[in-house]
Amino acid sequence: MKFKNWLILAVLFLFQGITAQIKDPVKFKYNINSLPNNEYEAVLTATIEKNWHIYSKDLPPDSGIPTEMLLSSKEGIQLIGGVTEVGKKHDEFSEAFGAQIVYYSDLVLFKQKFKLKNNAKPATVTAEITYQTCNDRVCLAPNTLEFEQKITPTATGVAVVSPEESAAEPTSTETATEMDSLPATGEVATTVSPIKVEQEGLKVTSLDFKNPMTDCGVEAQENNENFWTYLLLGFFGGLIALLTPCVFPMIPLTVSFFTKGSKDKAKGKRDAFIYGFFILLIFVLLSVPFHIIDGIAGNIFNQISTSVWLNVAFFIIFLFFAGSFFGYYDITLPSSIANKSSKAEDAGGIVGIFFMALTLVIVSFSCTGPILGSLLGSAVTGSANIPMLLTFALAGFGLSWAIVFGLLALFPQALQSLPKSGGWMNTVKVVLGFIELGLALKFLSKADLVSKTFFLKRELFIVIWILIAIGLVLYLFGKIRFPHDDKKPKISLTRKIIGFLGIGFIVYLIQGLFPAERPTLQHLSGILPPINVSYLHKEEDGILGMHPSHDYFEAIEIAKKENKPLLIDFTGYGCENCRKMEEFVWSEPDILPILQNEVVLASLYIDDKEALPESEQTSIDMGNGQKKKIKTIGDKWSLFQQINFNNNSQPHYVLVSPDGKVINTPVSGYMPKEDFKAFLTCGIEYFKKNK
Repeated sequence: MKFKNWLILAVLFLFQGITAQIKDPVKFKYNINSLPNNEYEAVLTATIEKNWHIYSKDLPPDSGIPTEMLLSSKEGIQLIGGVTEVGKKHDEFSEAFGAQIVYYSDLVLFKQKFKLKNNAKPATVTAEITYQTCNDRVCLAPNTLEFEQKITPTATGVAVVSPEESAAEPTSTETATEMDSLPATGEVATTVSPIKVEQEGLKVTSLDFKNPMTDCGVEAQENNENFWTYLLLGFFGGLIALLTPCVFPMIPLTVSFFTKGSKDKAKGKRDAFIYGFFILLIFVLLSVPFHIIDGIAGNIFNQISTSVWLNVAFFIIFLFFAGSFFGYYDITLPSSIANKSSKAEDAGGIVGIFFMALTLVIVSFSCTGPILGSLLGSAVTGSANIPMLLTFALAGFGLSWAIVFGLLALFPQALQSLPKSGGWMNTVKVVLGFIELGLALKFLSKADLVSKTFFLKRELFIVIWILIAIGLVLYLFGKIRFPHDDKKPKISLTRKIIGFLGIGFIVYLIQGLFPAERPTLQHLSGILPPINVSYLHKEEDGILGMHPSHDYFEAIEIAKKENKPLLIDFTGYGCENCRKMEEFVWSEPDILPILQNEVVLASLYIDDKEALPESEQTSIDMGNGQKKKIKTIGDKWSLFQQINFNNNSQPHYVLVSPDGKVINTPVSGYMPKEDFKAFLTCGIEYFKKNK
């Protein structure tokens, strides 16, 4: 089918009253401000929905789509300087792109100063902006909008904005997201005047995604922050901290104080529960400063996570934590703080109980500090909603302590079943020291990636982890001792089990040192350097050795010849989530053979800027005075996706039969391997049974 044929089909399909899935997370407003010395400033204000962002104009090559603002006027203008950006800026290293990327969330202003060449006559100034919108799961097709504003200079040098232009509505668009015919409510308007089709008798069939051949598959879900995971991590961190020498000996002393120190047993237990509640409250309060910092400087944590020197500082701090756990020194808060808190316990009542809890937190800092530091470091460098994640993590940490103290106060006889203090507690600390060493390397790797030195390659990282794991195994089997260990430590069954698990982990790591057809150590993705930062990496021609078609109509002909279903992959060169899907999902051993053997793959790039032949370039009148421009290959496939599937996000996957029927419900965004596999297998199996 020729370009103009499918274009007519697509346009006709737009007006069939389908439910829209077109996303429109960015709204623009255009203003022109008058400045001294006959200068003006054009301002495009972008209001961005929560969890979405647009890229800065300053992006490295082969990454996202940079935002570009162009100013023009038929009456003639002289630009002053370049475009400036003002907004909530995020600067971070993208493992998918292997480069430093800059983007904005919430609100950003794009400004351009200019002068009129003829300051005595009115002028209409047009602002054109090209941008791409993304979130943590998908990227939308690049969008180009045009705005017009009329200014009338006066004798006093003050520009008067033409009233009829003050609304600053876009006059043309690059995608359907700004069309009046596709409002934000998600319904396609039926009042748009129909498009005239000059050719008659054309036989066409539509890609009806609303009525697939089968309803099997998995709908992609929104990828929200998993706060409960951090709550669980904090909870387990708190349980581990309870087993350290700084905390464990205090459990029976504290519980006995409440159960035996009062003649009223019920009051003693009630006070113990209040004590546990205050422990939880104190740990939660530790996260409050991070919320305040985030409110003052919302991008501070992003700056921390991408700063070379701060990541190096985290590396050194974690090494310092490890040394403390090994027993070479103790990390403690100033004794004056603990003394003041201890004296405040004499106040009695609820106030006294609060300060007892505070004293416990302070004096146990030498053991809990490094564990809390690990939670802080992982949250700061691993997420966008850092303050809330820290609140959940610290709440989980305090909750574990509160539950232990509360239950033991309720059942004091259980104290007798607790293990006695001894050398095993120091073993717990030393094991944590080895874990801290491993985590420290993660921060050094991040600094290496951000600085683009690429010294700490994937294999070197793995070798160092293997050496750390070997050290841990030797320690657990008594071949290495640290300052506070017994001269002849008893190698318990628990130590032996953990030691053998360590050996298994070493064997698991070793596989990452050898060439493989598919990426290894997938469970450590996000911790290890990316697979392209490697001594073994070689640039492959194609995607994982595959050579997908980049034209739907060519691919559908191949599918007919091979009698296979066609997998349409709406992707983009600047789509980070598309690269993540290819590296971490497509490469899986139970996914890649399906893509290689069971389907015909068509990767359609919606941001391909290669110009179409002039005979295929066109504009479609969408009604209400708005036109859709088709100039590049990316425009072509972007429109094809929006019209036929009412979706403008990437990655977006559709299984189509050779006769052009949608097999099952399409899916979008980065998704777990299980979901993507379910989508593929159910569609392919249905096709095989019914072809």
